[in-house]
Amino acid sequence: MRVLIVDDDPAVRWALARAARDVGWQVLQAASLAEADAHLHAADCVFLDVFLPDGDGLAWLAQRRPQAPVVVLTAKGSFEAAAEAFQQGAMEYLPKPFDLDEVRRLLLRLQPAAAEPVPSEPAAKEGLILGKSPAMQALYRILGRAAASDLTVLIRGESGAGKEVIARALHAKSQRKDKPFVAVNMAAIPAELAEAELFGHEKGAFTGAVRARAGYFEQADGGTLFLDEVGDAPPAVQTKLLRVLEEGMVQRLGGGIPKRVNVRLIAATHQDLEAKVHRGEFREDLYYRLNVIPIHVPPLRERREDIPMLAEHLLTEAARELGKEPPVLDASAVELLMQHDWPGNVRELKNVMRRLAVLAPGPIVTMTDVALALGPEANRHHRESLAEAVARWTRQYLTQHGHARPRDVYQRILEQVEPAVLGAVLEQTGGNQLRAAEVLGLNRNTVRKLLRKYGLDPKEFRR
Repeated sequence: MRVLIVDDDPAVRWALARAARDVGWQVLQAASLAEADAHLHAADCVFLDVFLPDGDGLAWLAQRRPQAPVVVLTAKGSFEAAAEAFQQGAMEYLPKPFDLDEVRRLLLRLQPAAAEPVPSEPAAKEGLILGKSPAMQALYRILGRAAASDLTVLIRGESGAGKEVIARALHAKSQRKDKPFVAVNMAAIPAELAEAELFGHEKGAFTGAVRARAGYFEQADGGTLFLDEVGDAPPAVQTKLLRVLEEGMVQRLGGGIPKRVNVRLIAATHQDLEAKVHRGEFREDLYYRLNVIPIHVPPLRERREDIPMLAEHLLTEAARELGKEPPVLDASAVELLMQHDWPGNVRELKNVMRRLAVLAPGPIVTMTDVALALGPEANRHHRESLAEAVARWTRQYLTQHGHARPRDVYQRILEQVEPAVLGAVLEQTGGNQLRAAEVLGLNRNTVRKLLRKYGLDPKEFRR
């Protein structure tokens, strides 16, 4: 078995060649698409870089359509890159830097003599469509395959993790992208109206039905229907939903002729559907019809390495919506963001970034700013240091001047800090100047001068 490695980076070719030889493959190498053409006929598998000196690897793949399976390599780790790779006929997609153990497993799976099937990569944990963590890279691969199919998808994950974002991305990369995408939150529809909303109704079907109305299935005909929180669907709706999935027909409430609909269904839930099935609260047959392609979205706390990228993106987006120059998160702010557990997931992070875009006093966002934006629960674990307090006050002072250049900033800060420190120490010492001087590490005459300078009377501090 021969693998053709097409990459202009000698180090990448060397690493892949070593992994291939470890599992018994012979290696052909090419540093350009022209060289790849010369070796393609002899290859049983191709590892193909996207950006090559003489062209685009994906365009070459679309044109050549090689019989050998192709694994696309790219430094651009994103859902869009994965989706495009699969659309052009790739068997697999690997973001750089890749795991050589994964390369070996891929090649072992392609060997016809392999006695045991090699376990596939674990399912993606979840996430928003932004990030470079291992969980996100695995998710991109699953989404790329799911987007190219027309099968029903069940997206699982906690509230705020980005399930609807994923559903919209699947639709945007599917063959139905030019058709409607209809999103429905089952938890927001009263149980008595759910059937009419989903399947439509005829005139006079119930009190208030003054005219016939198409339901969400008919509205999504030709496109995608996204049922969020499908676990909240009432029993009667579950029964009709199963029938639509099996027959592709909807019948409006109040009779009428059944109508065929061509809809791809994507469902989502944060609930334990298996437990609901066990309790008799959710139809088992419907569960299996929905769970054709399962996608699990991991909570943000399980992919903390993505938080800095997400936070920067969301902060920039929020600032631009406000017509402001995006502030910059300093290292301490990023550290606190990564320490937070984010029970509200990406939705919570987005709200915090919006608060910072409005409330951050200057161009630099610090740990103190983040703690205030997170609220009392986060503040319980963070106490503002003296340095942070001074830095925050200084930024506020500078911001108040706008584009003007303030003068004597150092002296103005001292004039704010010195009387506050003197007053706090005098309060602690009961107005005793000698003891205050000892605490401050200053001589008594210096303390007297400072008291006169700032108009402080030691008698006012005596107990």
